[in-house]
Order: sequence, then structure tokens, then C-alpha cells
Amino acid sequence: MKEYREKTDRQRPSRRAFLITSAGACGALALWSLQSPRSASAAGGGSKTPGMVTIVEFGANGKKTGKQELARIVKTDAEWQKLLSPISYQVARQAGTERPYTGSTWNLHDHGLYRCICCDTAVFSSETKFESGTGWPSFWEPIARENVVEITDRSLGMERTAVSCRLCDAHLGHVFDDGPQPTGLRYCMNSASMHFVKLA
Repeated sequence: MKEYREKTDRQRPSRRAFLITSAGACGALALWSLQSPRSASAAGGGSKTPGMVTIVEFGANGKKTGKQELARIVKTDAEWQKLLSPISYQVARQAGTERPYTGSTWNLHDHGLYRCICCDTAVFSSETKFESGTGWPSFWEPIARENVVEITDRSLGMERTAVSCRLCDAHLGHVFDDGPQPTGLRYCMNSASMHFVKLA
């Protein structure tokens, strides 16, 4: 009997080993749940699958040319990295944020269109740009509602509304409700996600 008990005790994990193993498992689970905020719901419009989308096209003169139904642009991360600068890839494809006052268009006052850096879709116009004092280009509305997607972003321990390009799912920035009239909104965008096309 004594021999059997000793054998059983050797096979049974000690209480300390059990606690250490349990703590490790809980820690791994916590780290997994906090991994990259760039989930499908946090950036990129929530979709990486092919499909058709409808956007409003704008010509070289900045005028609306009508709605177009186009195939959503889907590329691998490796393909995007070849096409974009490191900062544009980090922001547009990985839902990053450029440092304030470092982007090329936060203090730009020229007349023109802001187009998605990944697919050239027109997303904002200088007509709705305003000085927000934040160090990022800010607008009170997109150039066309059809051209952007707004989704809930719960990264960084807070709830925000992320804005992305409808055609290619590029992360553009976030929208807040502390902007000027007539919308009261502040579309706080990243210069790295857009390129500016000057109009006469």
C-alpha cells in the first residue's frame, strides 16, 4: 500500500507545478487576446476577401464622374510592402498611426483631392479640410460616403471609429465627434495613407 501511494504521488503533479502551469496558460491567453490591434474589425474595412464594391469616381479636374462598381483590391502583405513606403505600409496596411506634425499634408492648404495611397480612390477634398491643431490632416466629411468604410475599433483599450478605403481596405485614420459645423465631425487622417493631387 505504501509502495502504491509513493508511486501515485510521483505521478500526480505538485500543487506548485499545477499553479505555475495554470498561470502560464492564463498569461499566454492574455497575450494572445492583446496581440496586434489590426484585426479584421480594427482596420482595413473588415474584409480581405474579393468581391464587388461601389465607389464614386472623380476625374483629374476634381469633378464627380459617377458611381462605378469595381472588384475590391486584395493583395498579399508582401505585395503591399513592395508597392508602399515603410511608413505608408505600416499605417495603411497595419493600422498604424504616423507621429503628429510629421506627415506631408497636415499643414497643406492647396486646392485638390486626397487619394488613397494604395489604390488612388478619392477619399477627401481640400474643400472640407480644416485646422484641428492635432498635427494630422483633418476633414469634416469624406469626399463621398461610398468611398470610405467606418467600423468600430476597440484597440488600445478604447472604442473608436476607424476609417478605411472601401476599394482596397487601406486604413486611413479615425473619426471623432469634436469637429466643426456643418457635420460636427473630425476625420483625423494620416498623410501616409493618402497622396495629394493638386487642382488648378
